[in-house]
Amino acid sequence: MGRSFNKVTIIGVGLIGGSLAKVLKANKLAKEIHGAGRSRETLELALKLGVIDHMGQGLVHAVQDAELVVLASPVGSFERIVQELGPHLKKGAILTDVGSVKGGLVAKIEGLLPPGVHYVPAHPIAGKEKSGVAEASEKLFQGAKCILTPTQKTDPVALDAVKSIWIAAGSQVIVMDPETHDHVFAAVSHLPHVAAYAMVCTVAELNAGADNYLNFSGGGFRDFTRIAASSPEMWRDICLMNSKNIVEMIDRYQYALNKIKKAIHREDGERIEKFFRAASDVRKGLK
Repeated sequence: MGRSFNKVTIIGVGLIGGSLAKVLKANKLAKEIHGAGRSRETLELALKLGVIDHMGQGLVHAVQDAELVVLASPVGSFERIVQELGPHLKKGAILTDVGSVKGGLVAKIEGLLPPGVHYVPAHPIAGKEKSGVAEASEKLFQGAKCILTPTQKTDPVALDAVKSIWIAAGSQVIVMDPETHDHVFAAVSHLPHVAAYAMVCTVAELNAGADNYLNFSGGGFRDFTRIAASSPEMWRDICLMNSKNIVEMIDRYQYALNKIKKAIHREDGERIEKFFRAASDVRKGLK
């Protein structure tokens, strides 16, 4: 059993923040959970559902005397939020997050915190089709990976406390350097979202007589582009915050597409099949 906190504040009580609140409650790791965020409607629903115990009247009020503060709002808002609430965090408090970009952002957040406040960056690799606090579940993180990206400044006791929360959630905890994290997830998460948005825009510009080509799309197109329904604002922020790595991955993707394009142009069936077979074998090997 990990450390129990008297007061936990979760900023952004959606699917991830709400699910983490449920984990804390189910494992008796928090005596009371306060919620904060932009949407009063969301907070009122979270309160009604019993996901949180109290609604914050504002960020500063919500984090007062909190022993653990979780940033679960869009990652583009983290810096602004920490600037506002940093001076009001109590000495010994732990700040953590669930953001999908680390790298330079971790250093910025560390620089905004007063002495004695400990920051432990985290990134749970979990989600589902529907979002929002109504979909929150303490089972969301079971069997999923959670990446922790500590730095040389990270307090080891705080790191262990956050690690124990994610273990209690049923996650496989992996510790990784912040810069390595951003390079890895530019490839396996950020690039696929960019590709899906581009694919939808490409096909949306076509039409067959009076019909849009999209009206003829089947399972393949829908499966490939499912993630293009994700929040445009969130993915705008991720692209801007991890731009160097994402541009590198787009270049790599374009190189792979060009190899296929040349083989098709040359009607080189053997090369096309070899390329597809290699990709198929790798995909079949994914758990």
